[in-house]
Amino acid sequence: MKPQTATAMISGISCFFSVGTLTAIGADQAAKPRLQYDHAGIEVPAARGDEPVRSEFSLSHAVRYLEQGANAWVGNRGCVSCHTPGTYMTTFPALTPFLGKPSSELRKFFISELIDFKAYSKEKFQKGTSIAQVVYIAAGLAEWDRHVAKELSPETADALTLMFSQQQENGAWQSLDCWPPFESSAFQEATVAAMAAVTAPGWLDENEAGRARFQRTLNYLRTTRPRHDYERVLLLRASTSIDRLISTDERRKIIGMVLKHQRPNGGWSIRSFAQPDEWGKGNRAKKLRAESEFENPPSDGHMTGLCVMALRGAGVPAADEHLAKAVSWLLKNQRESGRWWTRSLNTDKYHFITYSGTAYPLLALAKCGKLPAFTAEQK
Repeated sequence: MKPQTATAMISGISCFFSVGTLTAIGADQAAKPRLQYDHAGIEVPAARGDEPVRSEFSLSHAVRYLEQGANAWVGNRGCVSCHTPGTYMTTFPALTPFLGKPSSELRKFFISELIDFKAYSKEKFQKGTSIAQVVYIAAGLAEWDRHVAKELSPETADALTLMFSQQQENGAWQSLDCWPPFESSAFQEATVAAMAAVTAPGWLDENEAGRARFQRTLNYLRTTRPRHDYERVLLLRASTSIDRLISTDERRKIIGMVLKHQRPNGGWSIRSFAQPDEWGKGNRAKKLRAESEFENPPSDGHMTGLCVMALRGAGVPAADEHLAKAVSWLLKNQRESGRWWTRSLNTDKYHFITYSGTAYPLLALAKCGKLPAFTAEQK
């Protein structure tokens, strides 16, 4: 089963929307039903917290949701959003042994966007999410080269060079502060950029200027104190790809912190990893505090998948009781659509975080040896 080709790829559009369009909805769910993804015959229903749980795990339903979502976003929005095509390209290549080759159309779209961004002026790069898109282009192409092509491509080398050309003196990148968790933290963005550089086969070995820029990023990550536990999880995950990013003692402490956050049912909730005021500039705090589940937020797919990936990368055995409980939660809590429910930190309109909340669990299950390969019939 392969993704449908997007019929429209609108280049160079910044995915920036004014905060004024994002007034939080007081009720737990948006009153008016809407499609989450909608383009050229693709109609993905709205993500809902009350969507029924599947009676058994379905890999094909999860993959169909992720492929349709990525293609619809590209066709309708025409940008490399962190939460949808960015997540697709930074997760699907690593799933190649299980799912087969990812969408070549998505890779072509990333390259077309890269060409557009290479023509941007310095001033134009300061607007909207342009820099974040370049970071995710580099990261996605690097993952492709690592897991699919098995060698560095000229396009990935160009993307990394462009990414580092936008690096700030402190080693980080400009980031908006209003779209948690993907676009509200320069720290988060720096972990993605750092992993992109080490993932691209041989790029650091062959690029002296790139190594110097990469070292700036490492210095930033080593000397910048994470603002909350969510950023600590990101640091742990990055350290599993980057040698000596953190000390053995710091790794042990972060692992302990993650395990303390685990809920009795085996999952994790993203809402327990930062206070409402700590996401971005705190402009989502009122919305988060008004949620009926504020005092006892439920486990979600995004955080459970992310924690399992980080813990496995840090050397926690798949047979560990904490990970066994997490795997059990994932296998028992997939929704009928193939998604794992994750409520947005931003608004109750689209819940785009359910996309990473579905991609991350697949990687997590794979890392624990619990993800079956597609059968010929499923493909």
